[in-house]
Amino acid sequence: MTLDFTGRVAIVTGAGGGLGRCHALALAARGAKVLVNDLGGTAAGEGGSPVAAQKVVDEIIAAGGQAIANGASVTDPAAVAAMVQQAVDAWGRVDILVNNAGILRDKSFAKMPLEDFRLVLDVHLMGAVHCTQAVWPLMQAQKYGRIVMTTSSSGLFGNFGQANYGAAKMALVGLMQTLSIEGAKSDIRVNCLAPTAATRMTEGLLPAEVLAVLTPEAVVPAMLWLASADAPTRAIACAGAGTFEAAHITLTTGLHLGAAPDTPEQLAAAWAQVSERTGSQVPASGAAQGGNE
Repeated sequence: MTLDFTGRVAIVTGAGGGLGRCHALALAARGAKVLVNDLGGTAAGEGGSPVAAQKVVDEIIAAGGQAIANGASVTDPAAVAAMVQQAVDAWGRVDILVNNAGILRDKSFAKMPLEDFRLVLDVHLMGAVHCTQAVWPLMQAQKYGRIVMTTSSSGLFGNFGQANYGAAKMALVGLMQTLSIEGAKSDIRVNCLAPTAATRMTEGLLPAEVLAVLTPEAVVPAMLWLASADAPTRAIACAGAGTFEAAHITLTTGLHLGAAPDTPEQLAAAWAQVSERTGSQVPASGAAQGGNE
């Protein structure tokens, strides 16, 4: 099976460098028409320039592909709506959205200004919401859509100094869980990608010898799979250095203890049994918790 994107139209946010650039180049190389979005700001979300996105567009066109540039901030719903319209005006549809744009404002929680928390949520979470909401009616009408959210191991499993980033990245998993259910009847498949790659957002976090093997290109196969016609839905794909895993949010079998006055003490005593993962399930929806009683 060859993953072919001929005739598909893709929007990739934050595609002026790093992972986003690699995503855009790879989609274009396999036949997709790509709108390359990038604000052109710093890794901390400051400033802006159209140069980064246009440079990637030039690369795609030089290689024989089709692409257009867009400099919208994903935090601006009106600019995002105009971005989606730009793709529709150029190519008539939008089949794929890769929500990749992001920033970092790392600090330990005790020292983190509230504005740094709010801004990271605004870019990662609300940025993905704005872009997804803008393409959703189009995908519903054409009965086809592939949406990739960019989550992170920092959200799934935690990382010191990244409470804001981790909260935003785990929120995208929750968004994916519900959108995959709501989009199913229209063949809109929604998945999450958790990349480990050497980009300007990770260069200060990992040793040089580790960064050398964590190329952004090694993450791209997972994105292509999640964005393809035969993609799964509600998947969390982890990718880095050519290794791929799937992460799951599971529910243990649990233990019925009732609601007696001494149930808190019973729960404390039985917590190891309640937490036992043998026989755990990956629920199809949140209703499964209620069905486990």
